[in-house]
Amino acid sequence: MEYTKLGRCGLSVSRLCLGTMNFGPHTSVEDSHAIMDRALETGFNYFDTSNSYGGRRGEGVTEQIIGQWFDQRESARDKVVLATKVYTPMSQWPNEGRLSARHIIASCEASLRRLRTDWIDVFQMHHVDRDVTWDEIWQAMETLVAQGKIRYAGSSNFAGWHLAAAQEAANRRHFLGLVSEQCRYNLITRHPELDVIPAATHYGIGIVPWSPLESGLLAGVLAKQAARTSVRGDNDRAELMRQHRDSIDGYEKLCADIGTDPAALGIAWLLSRPGVTAPIIGPRTTEQLDSALSALDVTVDAEVEVRLDELFPPIGSGGPSPEAWAW
Repeated sequence: MEYTKLGRCGLSVSRLCLGTMNFGPHTSVEDSHAIMDRALETGFNYFDTSNSYGGRRGEGVTEQIIGQWFDQRESARDKVVLATKVYTPMSQWPNEGRLSARHIIASCEASLRRLRTDWIDVFQMHHVDRDVTWDEIWQAMETLVAQGKIRYAGSSNFAGWHLAAAQEAANRRHFLGLVSEQCRYNLITRHPELDVIPAATHYGIGIVPWSPLESGLLAGVLAKQAARTSVRGDNDRAELMRQHRDSIDGYEKLCADIGTDPAALGIAWLLSRPGVTAPIIGPRTTEQLDSALSALDVTVDAEVEVRLDELFPPIGSGGPSPEAWAW
C-alpha cells in the first residue's frame, strides 16, 4: 500500500479508501468485518462511512457494523483514519437533518455512539446546505474540535465555489476548514475537472473520488454481461450504458490490448490525476477488495492517457474553467 497526506493536513492516509456503503444492505455483518480485517491487513488505513448508510433511516446501520468491529479488534481504532458524514435527515422531525449547528453536534455525538469511538478523524458535510451560514457551520465544527470529538472537517458533493466560500469563511475565523472533498469523479464523469479540483488544489483540499468505476460501468461490464456474471441492474445505470456503450466497448478493448483489468485501469487513472488523494473502493466481498489493490501496480503512460481521453473526452477543450470553454 502507498500513503499520502490528506490535502494540506499532516494526516497520512492510504492511496485507496475503504468505502462501506455496502455494509448492511448488501454485505452481512460477518462479511463486512472480514472485509475490514482484510483491508487493514493489506494496508488500508482510511475508512469512509456515513450516518445515512445501512438502508434503514435513522439507525446508522453501517456505523453500527463498524463500531462492532472496533470493539472486537484490539488496537484497530488507533490504526484507522475514520471518516463519516452529516447532513441526511435521520427522521421526519425538522431539526434532525442538514447543517444547523444543533444537528451537526447532535449527529456527531450519535455517530460516536454507533461507531463506539471517542473521536472521528474527518467529519464530512455530505452535501452543501444553502440555508445555513458558514459562520454557524464553522462554529459547530470548532466546538467539536475543541471537545476532541473530531480532528478535521471535510465535504462531499460541493461545487468549486462552495469550497471557496467555505474555506474563505474558515480563514476569517482562523480555523483550518476543509481538508477533503468527496466528489463523483471517474472517466465517464469528469465535471470536477472544471472547478472542483482547481478550487480544491488552490486551497489544499484533498480530492477523494466516489463511484470511481461509475457504478461498475468501468469494471468490465460488457464482458460480464456476455458471460452472464453481471449482477447489477438499475434504470440510471442502464441509461448511462446506453449513452456510453461505444466508449465502454472501446475501453474494454483497450484494457484487453494492454493486459490490464478494466477496474484496475479506471482506479489507476484516478490515482494519476492531479489533486486526487484516494479513490473510494466500495467492495461487497474480500475478493473485490483484493482486485482493487492491483490498481496500485498499474502505470497510466502518456499513450494510454491519450487513448482514454479519446474514449472519454474531457469537457470542452479540457482542463479547468474558463479555458475549458473560453480562452
